[in-house]
Amino acid sequence: MVGTLMYLTASRPDLTFAVCMCARYQAKPTKKHLHAVKRIFKYLRGTVNRGLWYPNDSSIALTAYADADHVGFQDTRRSTSGFLWMRSQLTDYGLGFNKIPMYYGNKSAISLCCNNVQHSRSKHIDIRFHFIKEQVENGVVELYFVNTEYQLADIFTNALGRERIEVLI
Repeated sequence: MVGTLMYLTASRPDLTFAVCMCARYQAKPTKKHLHAVKRIFKYLRGTVNRGLWYPNDSSIALTAYADADHVGFQDTRRSTSGFLWMRSQLTDYGLGFNKIPMYYGNKSAISLCCNNVQHSRSKHIDIRFHFIKEQVENGVVELYFVNTEYQLADIFTNALGRERIEVLI
């Protein structure tokens, strides 16, 4: 069931957070994990007309929204962001992208990612391992600030209530 849901996340990014959380427990699932997967299927039943469509005759501009979750993945101490996955998937579809605008909800995180001078004063933050900083340095993304109420990344990184999901969609 989780494998089927993982396949669906390519066209249903609103499922990404919940499905990825369930996928973490595939080796030792419990009844509560099965219940969570069933809730995802119940959500799908009520939202069958939602999803992304990739027509091959139109141009697509990729814009990223990222939560400032530096060191969100504890094993590699990297930020957990889905924009690069989307970029690589769209590249597989034959679409190319230059510098991608990324909207971040934390001005301090933007400063740390873009200002190497500040980096020397913030050694306690393991910023050199952060994924977003690497992408800025490589010229893949350009960072901009966005207020919390307009932070679309929340749908991918947080467990949200129905009203907030509806607003973000």
